[in-house]
Amino acid sequence: MPNRRRTLAALSALAAAPLLPTRAEARSPEPGSSKARSPEALAGRRTAARARLVAAERVSERVLDLTIDSPALGREGHARVLLPTGHDREPHRRWPVLYLLHGCCDPGPGWEAWTLNTDVEAITAATPALIVSPEGGPVGFYSDWWNGGHYGPPAWETFHLAELRPLLERALRANGRRAIAGLSMGGFGALSYAARHPRLFRAAASFSGVIHTTLDPTGVQNILTGYGADPTALWGDPAAQSALWDAHNPYALIPRLPRGYPLYVACGNGTPGPLDPPDRPEDTLERGLGEMAQRYVHRARAHGLAVTAHLYGPGTHTWPYWERELTHALPLLTARLL
Repeated sequence: MPNRRRTLAALSALAAAPLLPTRAEARSPEPGSSKARSPEALAGRRTAARARLVAAERVSERVLDLTIDSPALGREGHARVLLPTGHDREPHRRWPVLYLLHGCCDPGPGWEAWTLNTDVEAITAATPALIVSPEGGPVGFYSDWWNGGHYGPPAWETFHLAELRPLLERALRANGRRAIAGLSMGGFGALSYAARHPRLFRAAASFSGVIHTTLDPTGVQNILTGYGADPTALWGDPAAQSALWDAHNPYALIPRLPRGYPLYVACGNGTPGPLDPPDRPEDTLERGLGEMAQRYVHRARAHGLAVTAHLYGPGTHTWPYWERELTHALPLLTARLL
């Protein structure tokens, strides 16, 4: 108990201090663009310097909820952290990070989705790493929104990688070893971030991910429209701003990943499977994502990436499959961290 109080006191002190600015990651030009543009450049470098931790609520022994005053979002952002066993008892130890991204269209707070819908606490109980589930917005698509060429909020990529990342390093003793995984929209985020920032993440995994966005751009735009958003605000028009679409599309970004890079890609084919109730209808969304996964795996292997593919056939776009796939993917994700 005294250790816990010291941890919370330290976090409270950090809430009053601005984060240090982060150096832009060296990157080659994005596909179809004339020059490289970092997330910091798109949203303004000063954003990372002004982000502040304003609250840290210890929900349970391992669960810590962070609230961040985020200029990148233009409001407060959130992240749920599963602390590794022994975090309080080892005040000088630094920890690797596994980012666990949520999907779109969740009725509750996205940063709580993994803990509310799966037994992720038990699955990661023996993992000596910070398990971080950041807020990604209902339809944020893990991107700095184009907004007609003006950018500005919401800048999800900047929030996650230029604001939250250094905060974790300062407040929770994260080290420089990171892996990333996600489901559905979060699967997109995991593979897009890994390829856009190949020096940041050592492994990545997608579960039923939207990992070939230009295969069905109308589908992506319909999701945005369904939430009342301008469908061109994210990456512009699929034809007129095709370079920007490609610059975020995991399938188009495969060549940015180094040969041998470890990936885990899982998806069903939409036919009801062993984890579905007997009256479950066919899932056309999962069927389309399964086609994306097949194309992605084929191209990634041709590029020389170390792909572990679990295209498991019968299975729908539901939590029981994602919980199972996280369990299967965890050894691959942590092998480069520990």
